[in-house]
Amino acid sequence: MSITVKEVAQKILNHEDVFILDIRKEEDFSDWAINGKNVSSVNVPFKKLEQDFDEVKDQFPADQPVYVVCAKGISSQKAVDFLHEKGLTEATYVEGGMTAWSEHLEPVKVGNLSDGGELYQFIRIGKGCLSYMVIANGEAAVIDPVRMTDTFKSFADEKKVSIQYVFDTHLHADHISGGRTLASEAGADYYFPSKEDEGVSFEYKDVQDGTTVKVGNSVEISAFYSPGHTIGSTSYIVDEQYLLTGDILFIESIGRPDLAGKADAWVSDLRDTLYERYKKLADDLVVLPAHFGEMKEINDDGTVKDTIKNIYEKNDRLQVDSEEEFKSLVTDNLPPQPNSHEEIRKTNMGQKNPEEVERREMEVGPNRCAV
Repeated sequence: MSITVKEVAQKILNHEDVFILDIRKEEDFSDWAINGKNVSSVNVPFKKLEQDFDEVKDQFPADQPVYVVCAKGISSQKAVDFLHEKGLTEATYVEGGMTAWSEHLEPVKVGNLSDGGELYQFIRIGKGCLSYMVIANGEAAVIDPVRMTDTFKSFADEKKVSIQYVFDTHLHADHISGGRTLASEAGADYYFPSKEDEGVSFEYKDVQDGTTVKVGNSVEISAFYSPGHTIGSTSYIVDEQYLLTGDILFIESIGRPDLAGKADAWVSDLRDTLYERYKKLADDLVVLPAHFGEMKEINDDGTVKDTIKNIYEKNDRLQVDSEEEFKSLVTDNLPPQPNSHEEIRKTNMGQKNPEEVERREMEVGPNRCAV
């Protein structure tokens, strides 16, 4: 018996009760696990499960399925067979394990745009990444796509639109961008901020403050320079309704300025963007970040979003009057660097071209883009 990561994701987003038995090592579970508002989970490494079943069996519910997860969906199959032998017939394994969980994308409609257009958010629920697709009059633009490009192409086919434009908000360091690959596969224009060009080995259409592209000749995407996470970080205003902030502003946190090793140099840019540039924008613009930190940031409708006004009222990192105190808040509270972040940066710069297996390994683990 098995369940797909898509089925698990949909249960979580639909607020169904989910029980996870994670049989990985304790340190792997502590670093990164399946979670959600209605998710209960226990960590019992496989060897302990086999050797001490009588000691741990009371941790498993008798009235709901037990979804067993491991790293790649192999050990969990053996664990399910063992649990069935012990009478736990409701046990089933998660296909592909945490590797598949890391790669799953769930599209959710954010809202309608001008002239019949639509905006979709793709939630990479196991990694915390958020990508976007703007649809209008048979055309599509994708912003911050991750490397699973088939998902975006399939969704575009389903919506009967062609991907004409692909944007990245910045040079990502926590995951491998699918921007250049998707643009090449779809025959689309690839837009990238030239201020991020630290010697990248690919061609792109330059994005500057105010660069504007119209999707389907009706829905406008306008670039808004917003440095701080990186020197070239650029937000995109879609249809004068939505602000795609990349990794500068999140719902409950702010972007970290250190992933290129330049925290002290970039923290002033970060403060300027958050405390000056964004505050010149309309309060009712809906913020759509490139990441979320915790499952509680996902709204009841499955989206990760809020207005600028609400975020500035609730996010305490946006209420620090002293510039020195802000710098201290940011630089003294940086989480560990994302896994393989230097190798990921080199890959996104086109300086490294690892095989797919290595790409998957490089991305394993949680996102760590926030302060």
